[in-house]
Parts: sequence; structure tokens; C-alpha cells
Amino acid sequence: MVDGGSCDATVATAMDLGFTVLETAGPGGRGAQLNLGAAQAKADTLLFLHCDTRLPDNFHKALLSCLKDTDTILGAFSLGIDRGGWRLSLITAVANIRSRLLRMPYGDQALFIGRENFEKLGGFPEVPIMEDFMLVQKARQQGKVRTLPQKVQTSARRWQQLGPFRTTCINQLMLLGYFMGVTPEKLAAFYRKRK
Repeated sequence: MVDGGSCDATVATAMDLGFTVLETAGPGGRGAQLNLGAAQAKADTLLFLHCDTRLPDNFHKALLSCLKDTDTILGAFSLGIDRGGWRLSLITAVANIRSRLLRMPYGDQALFIGRENFEKLGGFPEVPIMEDFMLVQKARQQGKVRTLPQKVQTSARRWQQLGPFRTTCINQLMLLGYFMGVTPEKLAAFYRKRK
């Protein structure tokens, strides 16, 4: 696990469970954290999991089967949000359709990739925000990006704090800003003000 300066019990919990905890704080945002974790990992297959997301049962079999297709550069699981009502169920359904049709999963869907392909892509961009989106865009240019039907379960905390409508609007504004050429630094400042 790589921690970027969390203020809650995440590090202590991870250590109690026997995980090795690396710490990074400074420029580069989550991209730097993810790259550090990849550099320290000893496996040929890399899985990037947010600390508030749980993997589906038998995830490793699905993941390895997906990457056996040599045309597949990167994969992810479908999105699930725990403790969600009908609004969050609708949001996840739309997100999963978008993820499959546009081949654009997000980081909270547990991205996975072979080390060789990860290194060919140059790893995650070390920017303040949107590092997962940028990596997936690069991967799409090199081959298949697949979203598996098995669902991760991501915490509903942020959706509950801000509300489903507001959270969705912020996410879409981030994408719009990115495509309009707004810098990651400005996007990150906009995002943090609205958390």
C-alpha cells in the first residue's frame, strides 16, 4: 500500500493486516503514489486499488484470464457502490455502459495491467488529478481496454457527503475542463474546493 499523507486510520489498519506501507507526499499526486507502488511490486501483473474499494470474489482468475488476450493492454472491473439506493444504482449502470462502450474505466474500478505494458505507457502521469483517465487514454491508443462484468464495491461516502447529483456534476465538469485544455493543477484546485 502507498499512502499519500492520509489523516485517518488507513495506515494503521493496513499495517495491522500485514501490508507493507510506503509513504509519499509531495508533488505528483496520486500518480506518484501509484508509480511508487508499481516500482516496488514484485509481480508481472499490476492491480491498482483505491483503499475504499473491495475486489470481487475470485478477482485474480478474471484478471489473469482477461490479460491472456495479448491485444488487451489494460483492464478494469465494473463499478459498484456499496450502500447505494436507486440513484447510485442508476449512476453505476450508466458508468458501466460508458466504461464498456467508450473503453474508459476510471481508477475506482481497480485498473489492472501487465508490467511490461505499464512501463511502455510510461506509468501514470504524475499530475495532481486525472492520472487514471490519462493512463487509460494512452492505453486505448495501444490496444484493447476491457471492463469485466465482475463488480468492485466502492465506498458510497463521497456520494453521500455531496449527494449523487452534485458528485456527478463535479465529475462531468472535470472531464469537460480536461478536454477544454484546463491544466491538471487548476482542475485539482476546482475539485478540492468542492469536496
